[in-house]
Amino acid sequence: QVQLVESGGGLVQAGGSLRLSCAAAGRTVTTYNLGWFRQAPGKEREFVGYVRWDIERTYYEDSVKGRFTISRDNAKNTWYLEMNELKPEDTAVYYCVLGEVFTTNADGWRYWGQGTQVTVSS
Repeated sequence: QVQLVESGGGLVQAGGSLRLSCAAAGRTVTTYNLGWFRQAPGKEREFVGYVRWDIERTYYEDSVKGRFTISRDNAKNTWYLEMNELKPEDTAVYYCVLGEVFTTNADGWRYWGQGTQVTVSS
């Protein structure tokens, strides 16, 4: 049984920063790809980014490039989403994901966190 536990969401003003964390229990994340999705009210779940397990390469959705950074700490079985220069349109529930494939498709990720709300006020 794999459990992903997120933390770090909250309310922030536009231009501010937040860091989300995702801790995995029940599985060592060393050989898994780790990522993040988000879902805004009334919208479909959207890919944010991921980091590969093998070459530490990151990939981001265009709207967050240069503002968001994904990192991983294998020793802590944890990965992070550092969000800077936040905009109101970044408001969403953010989900961490763990899986074996590299994909921007939500269906390709096997394990999901419970979600954490990020609200950016204008």
